[in-house]
Amino acid sequence: MSDEYTYDEATGEWVAGGAATAVAADDGVVVVRDSVGNVLADGDQVTLIKDLTVKGAGQTLKRGTLIKSIRLTGDAQEIDCRYEGIKGLVLRAEFVRKR
Repeated sequence: MSDEYTYDEATGEWVAGGAATAVAADDGVVVVRDSVGNVLADGDQVTLIKDLTVKGAGQTLKRGTLIKSIRLTGDAQEIDCRYEGIKGLVLRAEFVRKR
């Protein structure tokens, strides 16, 4: 684990480099960032950076799994996506990396 921090000019705070952050722009649009700070948008492809156990589905999504065509929700930390055999999958932005 690294102890890198970046300065967020919008909030005036130091933020952990690996942490997902969301910043509200002037027009009220929420900007969602992945685990390394890349801005996510609807339709992007992301890769999981950690094994995740899906509650209710009895499956574990392995690190490196490609998730296609994500959709942003109104929440700054959550993305909505589809994966074979799992309906209504919502992932936290801190566990994905933009491809």
